[in-house]
Amino acid sequence: MQRRKLLISGELVEDVNALYERADWNWACDHGLTLTHGWRPESGFIPYRWRGYDEGLLLYILGLGSPTHPLPPEAYSAYTASYEWRNIYGRELLYSGPLFTHQLSHMWIDFRGIRDEFMRDHGSDYFQNSRHATYVQQEYAIRNPMNFVGYGEHCWGFTASDGPGWIKKTIDGEEMEYFDYIARGAPFGPDDGTVSPWVVVASLPFAPEIVIPTVRTFAQMNLGMTHLYGFKPSFNQTYAMEDSDTGWWVSPYHFGIDQGPVVLMIENYRTGLLWNIARRCQPIVTGLRRAGFTGGWL
Repeated sequence: MQRRKLLISGELVEDVNALYERADWNWACDHGLTLTHGWRPESGFIPYRWRGYDEGLLLYILGLGSPTHPLPPEAYSAYTASYEWRNIYGRELLYSGPLFTHQLSHMWIDFRGIRDEFMRDHGSDYFQNSRHATYVQQEYAIRNPMNFVGYGEHCWGFTASDGPGWIKKTIDGEEMEYFDYIARGAPFGPDDGTVSPWVVVASLPFAPEIVIPTVRTFAQMNLGMTHLYGFKPSFNQTYAMEDSDTGWWVSPYHFGIDQGPVVLMIENYRTGLLWNIARRCQPIVTGLRRAGFTGGWL
């Protein structure tokens, strides 16, 4: 593979391909089968591992496809061993609560029609699974079991997000607990009335028929859609604030980790650009095949 140098912040660094070849995925497993969440020079490996369905799916595909230090197939089996298949609101799906976990791997890989052993056994694929997860979130908001303000057919989107803070407030005689940044999810929580418009937009490829009307509703809610960075990342209509332009809590920030999925998933919906590029990426194709994926464009 040809080596190139890139100029970044005034320094020459090796290109992405060279860095990818250097990554030692087996070292990152720290003598186990599953990948750790990371390593810190001050304290060593983080005591958590990528297990069960989440955005770690992409990590295993990259690790399995490495041309120099590939993960063994057993690592992928260990990752999927704790998958939770559930029936929620009449939909059969691989469960993960926060909606972003059903999106991040999909920003790069087109999972339509390709299946690993788990999905073959359940007659589905990861794209269809994300579609089900999107509908589950909408249905949860429609049912609104905790009676939060605003929830409904066109107001949903529960994920890792900023929140009003670690606060308890009494509303109409009932004590309510609110959270700061936490991985909110549906339908099993945690939930404190906080909704994230960005995660709805990032679901566009999966269910445009419910995403687009919801985005139109958000557009009428003074959430900054037409500003430079678009929608504020989260809001909470149950958490009243007298000094807010809306009368309720809206995050004052923007987060780059939210902006990326919005941009990339809109483009995948429009043209499939990222998906088409990844289809031509040999390490990704190799990783998918080593993970047992077959069918479709593979």
